[in-house]
Amino acid sequence: MRLAKIFKGDRTIWVVFFLLSIVSLLAVYSSIGLYAYSSFASKTPTTLFLRHLVIVVVTYVVVAALSHVNYRYFSRFAVLGYWAAIVLLVVLLALNRGRWFHIPVIGQFQPSEIAKVVLIIFVARMLALKKDHSEELGVFLMMLIYVAAVVVLVLPENFSTAALIFLSAYIVMYFGGVNKKYWWRLFLVGVVLVIGFLGVSYFKYERSLANNSAGTEMVIERQETWGHRVYSWINPKTDELTQENMARMAIARGGVARLGIGTTVHARLMTQAHNDFIYAIIIEETGMMGGLFVFALYSIFFFRCVRVTRRCKGRFGALTVAGLGTMIYLQALVNMCVAVGVLPVTGQTLPFISYGGTAYLFLGCALGVIQSVAADVDAQEKAEVASGADVESEAVAETKQENETK
Repeated sequence: MRLAKIFKGDRTIWVVFFLLSIVSLLAVYSSIGLYAYSSFASKTPTTLFLRHLVIVVVTYVVVAALSHVNYRYFSRFAVLGYWAAIVLLVVLLALNRGRWFHIPVIGQFQPSEIAKVVLIIFVARMLALKKDHSEELGVFLMMLIYVAAVVVLVLPENFSTAALIFLSAYIVMYFGGVNKKYWWRLFLVGVVLVIGFLGVSYFKYERSLANNSAGTEMVIERQETWGHRVYSWINPKTDELTQENMARMAIARGGVARLGIGTTVHARLMTQAHNDFIYAIIIEETGMMGGLFVFALYSIFFFRCVRVTRRCKGRFGALTVAGLGTMIYLQALVNMCVAVGVLPVTGQTLPFISYGGTAYLFLGCALGVIQSVAADVDAQEKAEVASGADVESEAVAETKQENETK
């Protein structure tokens, strides 16, 4: 009972989070070695593992604390959070710092991570306020502008995160009651534009390789990187020790069922084994059964979010859980698809498993908001049951009195 009072919300989601964090600690400990000794970190594996452990523990505290907050307060915070994220993204672009701010002690801070959380809450708030006019074209365009402002600022440095942000927020708009005709038309246009842009990046990169003029034909600075990733995915060089190839070899080594935690070979050769390709290391050490177990955990999490959404009577709460749950699930799917070669490299981490940092904490904030809504749903249902029992007992007492009188 004491644990139930501390860890409020959906118990199944708490169990999933606990299991994911255990998998994370084991996988990070196995895979952090090469990165620790690289020029990127220059630390010992033990130091980085302990840092990750601290992040995981702090995230538990954050999720538990947020689960005790009335989720309706997040609606007010979302406005401030949205504009703060916009300012941070603008400053980051103006300073040309890439994706991160470097903050002493804390380390790297990625504004896009907080942007994708607060944007979903902000969109849910706006759609809840406009529920009586949600199908109007003006509301659709207004929501689109809010979403596009964040996406445009994230896009130059991180295409995959921008796409994830847009898709997650756009799904919230769908369930928020916007006109489906406008929604589907823009969705199809967006798919065509993304495919077209990646196609152009691919052919420009291919032509630049032929002309030995890499990067000179690109319009956006990171367009060469995106073109290279698509090119490498379509034309893999199996004789090179790239991150992608080593991930495939790690998966092949894992087989169907394997229990060899800590026996990874390929993580010793990969600088991103603890991060982007950690799913491949999990499969190498536990086999496809371990990979399916992780996939099942994310799927259970998503369907529990769907259940909370259906039970929630408040429009804002339901849309918030739907959006945040979808965002976390989509990010997990993208990371796993990259590891097994279904998608080109995106740079998306595996939620609650990849090496921790501010991204891990912000995902924890999203989980805390979900648990806050779930806790409120539980409290309302218990109150309804209690009030119904009171009414029933009063009716029984009145019946007994009538029988005695007769």
